[in-house]
Amino acid sequence: MESSEKNLLEVTNLRKYFPVKGVKGPGVQAVQDVSVSIKRGETLGLVGESGCGKTTLGRTVLRLYEPTGGRIVYGGNVLYDNPLGPDGRPLGKAVSENMLPYRRKMQIIFQDPSASLDPRMTVGEIIGEAIDIHKLAANKADRTDMIKELLDKVGLNTEHANRYPHEFSGGQQQRVGIARALAVKPEFIVCDEPISALDVSIQSQVVNMLEDMQTEMGLTYLFIAHDLSVVRHISSRIGVMYLGSMVELGESYELNRHPIHPYTQTLLSAVPVPDPKLSRTRQRIVLEGDIPSPMNPPKGCRFHTRCPYAKEKCRQAPPEFKEYEAGHWAACHLLDE
Repeated sequence: MESSEKNLLEVTNLRKYFPVKGVKGPGVQAVQDVSVSIKRGETLGLVGESGCGKTTLGRTVLRLYEPTGGRIVYGGNVLYDNPLGPDGRPLGKAVSENMLPYRRKMQIIFQDPSASLDPRMTVGEIIGEAIDIHKLAANKADRTDMIKELLDKVGLNTEHANRYPHEFSGGQQQRVGIARALAVKPEFIVCDEPISALDVSIQSQVVNMLEDMQTEMGLTYLFIAHDLSVVRHISSRIGVMYLGSMVELGESYELNRHPIHPYTQTLLSAVPVPDPKLSRTRQRIVLEGDIPSPMNPPKGCRFHTRCPYAKEKCRQAPPEFKEYEAGHWAACHLLDE
C-alpha cells in the first residue's frame, strides 16, 4: 500500500503465526502478508468468515499479539519492523518500539463485554485503571469527575460507577467497555465485533454512539464485524479477509456495488434483502467444501479450493494484491486476464 502523511496507520506484509507444540512448521498461519493503511479520521471495516484472521490482525496491529514479521507504522513512528526475505522468513531481529506511550493513542473494544470486564472490580475501578496507569488525573476528585464524564458520554448514570459488571445487561457492559477505551483519550480504536454479542435493538444504539464519538473526538476506527450491512453503514472503506489474507479492499460503496473478487461476491450474495420480490430474483452463490486449515493452507491462491472459477495458475502461485481501479485493490489471477 502507498505511504501517505494522511495515513495514521500503515501495515506492510504483516504476519502472525501461532506455534503448535509438537507440530513442525510455522503452526497456525493466522495472518499472512497483510498490507493496509488507515487514514486519520476514517473507519476501515474488516469482514470475512469466522477464523479468517480479522481479530488476530486487529490485536497484532496493537501488539497485543507480537507479530511474526512485517512492519507497523503509527503516526509516522515505526512500532515494529522485521522485514521478510525472499524465502518468506524474517531477515533479522525485529525492531520493536516500547508500546506504553502508544497505549494512550491505540485502544480496543473487545467482542465479549462480559469476558473483557474484571468481575471483581467496580465500573469506576475498571474505567479509572487506565487513568491511574497513565497519570491523567491531578487528584482523586479530578479522577472521579473524569469517570463520571465518561459514563455520561456512553449513556450511563454516575451511580453506575459503584456497581459490578454482572449487574448490567450486555449492552450496558459494552458501554462500560467503550468508556474504558475512551478513558485515555485515544486517537485510534480497534472495534473487535463490538455489537455481535448484543441484541439487535441495542446494536443500532451502539453503532450510532460510535459514529457520534468519532465526529466529536476525531477518532479513527478499525471496525471488525460479520454483519456486512452494519460494516457498509459505518465504514469509509472495507477490507475482505480469507484464511489470513486480504483478498479485496475498496471504498464502501464501490465494493458493495462492484465486488471484483469471487469471495467478496459470494459474501455479498448472502446478505439478506428486505424486498421479497428483489430477493427472489437474486442469485445466491453457494461455495462448496470447507475452509482449509490455517495450519496447512493450500499452495497458490488460498481461495482456489472453493473458487468456482479457479484455474491451474491459481493452484501454483499466490496472486499479487494490487490496485485494479483507483482505490480498489484485490488479489486474484482472474483479474489479470
